[in-house]
Amino acid sequence: MKLLVPIMSVFLMVSGFRAPEPDEEVTIIIEVEQPVAEFVDELERTFPRLEVVARYDTLLNAAAVKGPVNELEKAARMETVRNQHAVTQYQTLATDEIPYSTHTLRNEMQTSYTGKGVKVGVIDTGVDYTHPDLTKNYQGGYDTVDFDDDPMETEGEGATIHGTHVAGVIAADGEMKGMAPDADLYAYRALGPGGMGTSVQVIAALEEAVEDGMDVINLSLGNDVNGPDWPTTHAVNKAVEMGAVVVAAAGNSGPDAWTVGSPATSSLAVTVGASSMKTEVPALKIPGEKQSINIQTLSGSVPWSLKKKYPVVYAGTGEKEMTDARGHIVLFERGGLPFFEKALKAYQAGAEAVLIYNHEEGSFSGGLNGSRIPIPAASLTKKEGLWLKEKAVEQNQWVETVMLPEDEQVAPFSSRGPVTTNWEVKPDLLAPGVAVWSTIPGGYTSLQGTSMAAPHIAGAAALLKEAHPDWTPKEIKSALVSTADVMEGKGESFLPTEQGAGVFNMKEALQPPLLFHQEDMVIGKVEGRLERKNLALTLENRTDEAVEVRFQQPERKQGETWELPLPFRLEGNETKEVSIGLGLNGSFLDDGVQEGYVSFQAGGVPYHVPYMYVNQKSTYEWVSGFEFTQRWPAGEKAEYRFHLSDPVDGIVIDLYRAGTMMWAATLVELGEQEAGMVEGEVSVKNQDLAGMYTAVVEIVHGGEKASYAFPVYIEGNR
Repeated sequence: MKLLVPIMSVFLMVSGFRAPEPDEEVTIIIEVEQPVAEFVDELERTFPRLEVVARYDTLLNAAAVKGPVNELEKAARMETVRNQHAVTQYQTLATDEIPYSTHTLRNEMQTSYTGKGVKVGVIDTGVDYTHPDLTKNYQGGYDTVDFDDDPMETEGEGATIHGTHVAGVIAADGEMKGMAPDADLYAYRALGPGGMGTSVQVIAALEEAVEDGMDVINLSLGNDVNGPDWPTTHAVNKAVEMGAVVVAAAGNSGPDAWTVGSPATSSLAVTVGASSMKTEVPALKIPGEKQSINIQTLSGSVPWSLKKKYPVVYAGTGEKEMTDARGHIVLFERGGLPFFEKALKAYQAGAEAVLIYNHEEGSFSGGLNGSRIPIPAASLTKKEGLWLKEKAVEQNQWVETVMLPEDEQVAPFSSRGPVTTNWEVKPDLLAPGVAVWSTIPGGYTSLQGTSMAAPHIAGAAALLKEAHPDWTPKEIKSALVSTADVMEGKGESFLPTEQGAGVFNMKEALQPPLLFHQEDMVIGKVEGRLERKNLALTLENRTDEAVEVRFQQPERKQGETWELPLPFRLEGNETKEVSIGLGLNGSFLDDGVQEGYVSFQAGGVPYHVPYMYVNQKSTYEWVSGFEFTQRWPAGEKAEYRFHLSDPVDGIVIDLYRAGTMMWAATLVELGEQEAGMVEGEVSVKNQDLAGMYTAVVEIVHGGEKASYAFPVYIEGNR
């Protein structure tokens, strides 16, 4: 079926994106059914005001097209158009912290493999290939920001360091040693000044990397789209199918669930979350209070290293004048001014440090846009910020910075799964991502983020490719996942959607005695009260010796009944698919994500296969991807469509005028609807509805109501 998605709605599907004006120039990616060159020729003849800024014919059959929204609307109705996608923003995923080095990890691995002869592509902010630790291994690349052969880091205004840091973790060979110090290093600059870029540049960089024959591709970048259907995710899947191991950072939006973003939502990529080593972390204490607050610095901040006690002053969102904050820590609420402007304002007023607490529940990660100020800036949850405001500001208490011991754990900022729509467990595994020491232009520094975790795995993949040149991306991913060590928290394990299969174990992955392949272990969503799931797990004995395989029942949970294989013998070099049954009674299960591990022993070695499913409903949004477009010529008929994650009893769509939020019209009233795509058409003729609106989609289910708001632009009648 040909999808006619409105240009305005393509942008509305991006969380938080405003609706563009009809004559505003934007860029979208248009997928087509005919050869791209033919489509471009026809497009340029028919719509001379539109500019084709990129063509894709390797991973996607598409073109990135720039021009006025009203012209793009017309082009989108060409017969060959199959789909359109918003050009989403991608950014680096790192913050500053205290050093940890890959030196230690390489020593622990005790391997002679160095990645020699393996081609690794870094899609990032570019690489300082003149750095003495990188110049020997650098072999070339491409810049999809400036479209030339020089993928150097941005210099001057908006200068970046991220890609050079990532490259050092993978393949530094000098004063510091990366994971694969003899790998052939290629750089693809897809993120420009300030570490920002678009899906146009990222997909173009992926195409360049695949065409250059990369064995491994690292993507330490991401956005907040938690779904498997974005064009960058499709491009990643295609790159893997064409033979490249693609490693993607999970994101820095933890610790909430459903925060893994594209392209880490790719089924075929190796998605990496961040773990922290045993260390000491800075925390804030108030005399007489048992509670302490761990410090999470913003990206681009100097480390938090205050040595004295300081009073705290509250400055709201920072929009009011600040005259004197000398000798104080300034506490801001998120919102109003950008993070950097808050921090700069506090610094200019003489502050010692800056704290910004969230204006909604949960934590957040943010950055200072590549600009540096001499005082540290950190983020807090809303709960932490309000507590500090009450105990320190209102009671005039001074706070001190203390260093607290911290066990190995999933980093709080590391994004969690699962993924909507396909209900897969992500991340796949963890790697060190806190306080990682590596190369930057002109020297070295420590950064933290899943951006730092991913290149550990990219380097590991290079070692595996050198050790096993005939292994496919699937086998390399399986080796990493099968040998990972499940991380134990304080008294209990971290969840699969927090850590996947666990922390990677390079020494074991190089010569794994057994691989498990879990593609057929996706359980999905439980809709009914009584359901049975038939799953399959493939076991591959990589040794010459037979082993006995014994499965263990997962932790008993009311409403779950597992049917696991009886003990059996797996011969040397034998591959066997085993059947696993799962009976579910939703009446006895809590709603939401249910997860755990299916564990077994083979030859006495323990293995843990992560699983998850959603019972009935969870905290993801029920309504997503709302689209509203007028037929050409605009003004008479309009089409709407959106995705419904669960069945509902009724739906009402109302229009409210932007700004005043005064009710304007009821567009749609629907009865019972099944999960899936909901679409239809309405008449807007003679309703005088030209302008900007908020469309509120209200759903009713089981007597409960929920509302979702989306910006909408309506053209006047013609």
